[in-house]
Amino acid sequence: MTTALGDTASPGSTAPRRPWTTGASSDPRWARPALLGLLAGTAVLYLWGLGASGWANQFYSAAVQAGSRSWTAFFFGSSDAANFITVDKAPAALWPMELSARIFGVNAWSILVPQALMGVATVGVLYATVRRHFGAGAGLLAGAVLALTPVAALMFRFDNPDALLVLLLTLGAYGMVRAQERGHTGWLVFAAACVGTAFLAKMLQAFLVVPGFALTYLVTAPVPVGRRVRQLLAGGAALVAGAGWWVAVVALVPSGSRPYIGGSQTDSVLELALGYNGLGRLTGEETGGLGNLNQEAGWTRLLDSEMGAQISWLLPAALIMLAAGLWLARRAPRTDPARSAFTLWGGWLVVTGVVFSLSQGIIHAYYTVALAPAVAALVGMGASLLWRRRRAPAATRILAVAVAVTAVWSYVLLNRTPDWYPGLGVAILACGLIAAIALPATGRRIGPAVTAVVALAVAAAITGPAAYAVQTATTPHTGAIPTAGPTPTTFPGGGRFTGGPRGHGGFQGRAGAGPRGGGGMSLLFGSTPSAEVTALLSKNAASYTWVAAAVGSNSAAGYQLATGEPVMAVGGFNGTDPAPTLDQFKQYVGEGRIHYFIGGAMMRGGDTGGSDYAQRIASWVQSTYPATTLNGTTLYDLTTPTP
Repeated sequence: MTTALGDTASPGSTAPRRPWTTGASSDPRWARPALLGLLAGTAVLYLWGLGASGWANQFYSAAVQAGSRSWTAFFFGSSDAANFITVDKAPAALWPMELSARIFGVNAWSILVPQALMGVATVGVLYATVRRHFGAGAGLLAGAVLALTPVAALMFRFDNPDALLVLLLTLGAYGMVRAQERGHTGWLVFAAACVGTAFLAKMLQAFLVVPGFALTYLVTAPVPVGRRVRQLLAGGAALVAGAGWWVAVVALVPSGSRPYIGGSQTDSVLELALGYNGLGRLTGEETGGLGNLNQEAGWTRLLDSEMGAQISWLLPAALIMLAAGLWLARRAPRTDPARSAFTLWGGWLVVTGVVFSLSQGIIHAYYTVALAPAVAALVGMGASLLWRRRRAPAATRILAVAVAVTAVWSYVLLNRTPDWYPGLGVAILACGLIAAIALPATGRRIGPAVTAVVALAVAAAITGPAAYAVQTATTPHTGAIPTAGPTPTTFPGGGRFTGGPRGHGGFQGRAGAGPRGGGGMSLLFGSTPSAEVTALLSKNAASYTWVAAAVGSNSAAGYQLATGEPVMAVGGFNGTDPAPTLDQFKQYVGEGRIHYFIGGAMMRGGDTGGSDYAQRIASWVQSTYPATTLNGTTLYDLTTPTP
């Protein structure tokens, strides 16, 4: 029989045969060289000038340094090698960077190259996934769209957890496609294990793909329903095992034998996973958090000035392709693998997009890199499907609409930075509209003219994001909240952000006044100590567990990276964790374990519902120890109290 997508199946077969076989021999001769070119080009884009970003996000770079020197810090994800407190995520994303740093030393390249290589691998996995049912051309288009997505060019050159998250989720999608083809339990378990492991990179965000994955398999797998349910239960077990083994170990280790769980108020990894990095992101009720520092939630958030240029260049086209693919497959058998692919990627895109759009808690523009594989896959699959069916006038019209909408939207996005290549938006708009007008006339024709129209359409679709991606790759990025492209909002690295709910807004500039007028960095920015300060902190470092203590992980990170010695991050990332308590800090000081306290700006715990121990500690230090200002940095020598 013939399915709506053109699949054929032999009598008695439960799994339809695909119209395009998956073996390498079925690919055209140009496919492999083109794939190698795509991967090489992606590698150049993601690796070129990578060291210019230095430590990138100092918060994670300091944790990499700690993990490269202490296996305990490696396992728990500690911020410092003395294992006082962890980062506010599970540590899996740190492990590749820490292993690299153990081999090649702690430097910008050893930290960032693993991230870039994960980007190249993600492009390759996406190609392989899309190619299975839609051919090499679709896979190449999908891979190119992913590689040239601005936020992907940003995050695969940065040391945040998102690189490993996206790679593992894309591997999960590949496993789901393989599992659906013949109802294969092993591939389903593999996919679930990938998603579970992704939880150890960024916690509950990884599970946003689960509804689409599970529903797709339950509805479309070519095996009896009872077996589908049992297989999904097995996959659920693999998901829990992949996500839960580390959580279980941490929960079972006594608190006195491990670092404090950063990001929690009760030293609980479950609170961190379900609260600060879980439901709190949806509701905004994140005790000790910062609130939404970007913009208010809403259905148009993915298109607005904060996130639009990061991810939305081909988002309208992806939605058009999703609708077209599902409509064309409406009469296909339940088990049709091509329709299943649209359902799988569409579920990923819709669920993740809706959650990002409506979340009331902390959400930053770079989170949208999690949407990039789904957008790219839908564009590649949809364009291939419609082009193969171009004998039907409706197919070329839909393609024309997608090209026109993409060109218009690229023009809008480029107009948000009117001083940056001002003619580019007009050129893209003109090319896109010309291609959109010409596409319906191509029909079943082949030849140079048709090739030119197709090339013009592709160029109009990807030139805008490609330009932003190249600009991103050639610009150093540092700080806690990077953005791609020549965007108006610069935040860390440029020092501006707009206010969010609960009053956490309005910060301008990088430096904040420390106690007694000393220079201190905002909690969301790293620190760059002078050579004199670094030398002072490093003196007699072996005599102390921590050469210094500073409020907030970002402030502590810069001093730790400069000295190569542990620096205590009082209060964790936001300075609002109850670690240490004032009594504990006094005990550490009395035991001679901390040399200096570094003055600086801090968040008030009462403003966020978090702990105010950092305030109490700073006040006690100020009233008990003399202050010395060196090159704008206020230091308190905790070994010499004020008479």
